[in-house]
Amino acid sequence: MTLLLKQLFGFLKLLNSDKGESQIAAGLACGLILGFAPSFSLQTVIMIIVLFFFRVQIGAAFIGMFFFSIVAWVFDPVFNSIGQVVLELSPLNGLFSIMYNLPIVPFTKFYNSIVMGSLVLSFILAPVVFLLSRLMIVKYRVAVFERFQQSKFFKAVKATSFYKWYAKYDSLYN
Repeated sequence: MTLLLKQLFGFLKLLNSDKGESQIAAGLACGLILGFAPSFSLQTVIMIIVLFFFRVQIGAAFIGMFFFSIVAWVFDPVFNSIGQVVLELSPLNGLFSIMYNLPIVPFTKFYNSIVMGSLVLSFILAPVVFLLSRLMIVKYRVAVFERFQQSKFFKAVKATSFYKWYAKYDSLYN
C-alpha cells in the first residue's frame, strides 16, 4: 500500500513539475501498451527498451502500466473478439505462419486471440490516450495548480521553515 501511495504522490509531483506535457502524456500512452500487454512477454521487454531510447517520462509509464493492467482484465472479452477477427483474416494467414516459424517472434504469443486483441487495441488507443492526457495535463496545470499556488493555505505552508528546508533538500538531492 505504501508503494502505491508513493507512486501516486510521485505522479502528482510530476504533474506539478515543469516537465513537458508531451513527455508525461507519452509515458501514459506507453503505460497503456505495457498495461494491456501480458506480463513478462516479449512485447513488454521491447516496450521497456523503447522507453529508454525516447524522451518519455518513465515514472508516468509505470504508473500508467499499473492502472491500465488493473483495467485490462475487464476488457479480456473485447480483446478476445478483436484478436479472433484479426487472427482469422485470410490475407494474414501467410504472414502469421511465417512469423510463427521465425526464431524469436513466437515468444510474443501473437497466436493467442487475447494477446493479439490487446496489442491491436492498445496501438489504436495509445494516440487517443496521448492526446487526451496531454490536454488534461495542460488543463490541470492551468486550472488546478495555478489556483492552488495562489491560495492562502499554500502561501502559509510555503512560508514555514519546514517547507524551506524541504525545498532546499529537494533541490540538492532530487
